[in-house]
Amino acid sequence: MTPLRIVLLLVATLLTACHPDARHTAPPDTLTVVTLNLWHDKADWPRREAIIVRALRTLQPDVIALQEVLQDAHLPNQAKSLAQALGYRHIFVSADAPDAVRRYGNAILTRHRILADDAVLLAPLDDYRSAAHVRVTIGGRTVDVYATHLHHTANGGAIRARQIGDLVDFVRRTRAGDAMLVLGDFNTAADSPELDALRALGLRDAYATLHPRTAADDPAHSTLNPARHPPQRIDHVFVDRLVPLQAGRLFDVPAADGAWASDHFGVYATLRFPPGDR
Repeated sequence: MTPLRIVLLLVATLLTACHPDARHTAPPDTLTVVTLNLWHDKADWPRREAIIVRALRTLQPDVIALQEVLQDAHLPNQAKSLAQALGYRHIFVSADAPDAVRRYGNAILTRHRILADDAVLLAPLDDYRSAAHVRVTIGGRTVDVYATHLHHTANGGAIRARQIGDLVDFVRRTRAGDAMLVLGDFNTAADSPELDALRALGLRDAYATLHPRTAADDPAHSTLNPARHPPQRIDHVFVDRLVPLQAGRLFDVPAADGAWASDHFGVYATLRFPPGDR
């Protein structure tokens, strides 16, 4: 068991004795971010929701990106429910009509005031993909946060490249902060050719920076739950004007009753603003 897993298990155990409003504290020049594919309402969502809330309440990340967020007639919007449980603000974006009963999409949660928000649909529109954007102030700096979920088929590299092109255009139109994050489920390795346009913006993979020379299908670094999928690291945190300090997986062990948080593992990164960059 890795040191990170041991720490998370200890924290989860200690949480039962902590005040539920206890907050993670971090130096003012750092921020912690998380991305997680929720797996919509599959399996036992109320049980999975409890696992997710408990861990995130302990970690208290500054920003959380969520994919496969669902709402329907019998399920309140999952991002809204998580935000309410955590005391966070949130935005939810979907390719479905705003008045549709069933809506499916992406969300960003943050414990900071949202200064601006926006969204874009990614081509082709019949793939129902989108990207969300918020701008927040953390430690006196403004940070643009983008969250997305790209096309999923193994031979769909050209579609993902087209969607990344739309995302990059969206970033260029809306970016105005001191630093930038692009998080989500990209359904491809971080160094794949279809993500070249992201790298051209100056974005780098926070996880690979701290775990260099790891294969995308290494089970020790996979973001897909092996209980459901072959190993592959496809969920990423890309950063610009931020220095990665820590990066790892969340929800990569089941709860005591055997329940998993999702069919994906979460990814977290702790980042630092460059010294004097204010």
